[in-house]
Amino acid sequence: MSKFLNKKYENLEVYTPGEQPQDMQYIKLNTNESPYPPSPGVIKAINRPEIENLRLYPDPECNVIKEKLAKLYDVKKENVYLSNGSDDILNFAFIAFTSGETTAIFPEITYGFYQVFADLNSAPYKKIPLKEDFSINYKDYCNAEGMVVIANPNAPTGISLSIDEITEILETNRDNIVLIDEAYVDFGGESCIPLIKKYDNLLVVQTFSKSRSMAGARLGFAIANEDIIKDLERIKYSTNPYNINRLTMKAAEAAIDENDYYMQKCSEIVSTREKTAFELKTLGFTVLPSLSNFLFVKSNEIDGETFYKELKSRGILIRHFTTETIKDFNRVTIGTKEQMEVFIKEVKEILKERGK
Repeated sequence: MSKFLNKKYENLEVYTPGEQPQDMQYIKLNTNESPYPPSPGVIKAINRPEIENLRLYPDPECNVIKEKLAKLYDVKKENVYLSNGSDDILNFAFIAFTSGETTAIFPEITYGFYQVFADLNSAPYKKIPLKEDFSINYKDYCNAEGMVVIANPNAPTGISLSIDEITEILETNRDNIVLIDEAYVDFGGESCIPLIKKYDNLLVVQTFSKSRSMAGARLGFAIANEDIIKDLERIKYSTNPYNINRLTMKAAEAAIDENDYYMQKCSEIVSTREKTAFELKTLGFTVLPSLSNFLFVKSNEIDGETFYKELKSRGILIRHFTTETIKDFNRVTIGTKEQMEVFIKEVKEILKERGK
């Protein structure tokens, strides 16, 4: 780092994204991307006239997308906020709703960016251990003294809380923001969005990166009480009002119009996930119950890092974590049926070579 860096950032522990190696062609099961392309309408929307219009600034209010999302989720346009990926929204939430006095509360094992955003914004935080089965004990978040942040389904475990459990968290935190990160909700979870009509402390965050095949377009959205949305807009207009580009907007508009296409692809991913989980269990793996587009798995025959390296040498990327509690686990994104068949084939070969 340079001598000019603000000293409060010198010890900032940054988020490490999933690797994107360029040395060879991999089956990428490491970053929870969709294995399917965007819908036909999205591809058609990125046309020559729209590319020529890149000379013009985009609509900072994202009115068309807001109207379409409001209709899709049965809320008002004023309940919808959009930004450059859900990570942007999460960061803005930490800016807006935490401070030197307001603590952020989230699981010890969860999406790694929560701690980064807390540190970046000088917010104190409390990390709560998971239960022995790696699920979240929702009671730990009732009557919290700060902003509650929960990924539901959780990452990297894939385990979900019920709506009733989240409702109790909301009921007991009327004076605190409860942020529910629903990046993976379309793969079997149940969304909390309907609860915003009753709870003015609920902030639901979703993304186009996973179930809508647009990780490279960078678009996230939040749905909440109108006043919370105004708070987020205040932060946006104090940083970069044009933070969503024109092509992403056009792609998103088309994607919402073709929502049935994406829900069908989610169903295919869920089906492949269940088949893969069954195969891994048959091979002696511990597989956590997932409602996401990935599986969190552990072999009793091979340690997590070795398993990750063996697969990488065979052209398959999965995500390995070095945190002590989960170092023997790996997160496996669900690809196409064909990709997962290759994955299982290579897993069998690895175990065979080790005499298992």
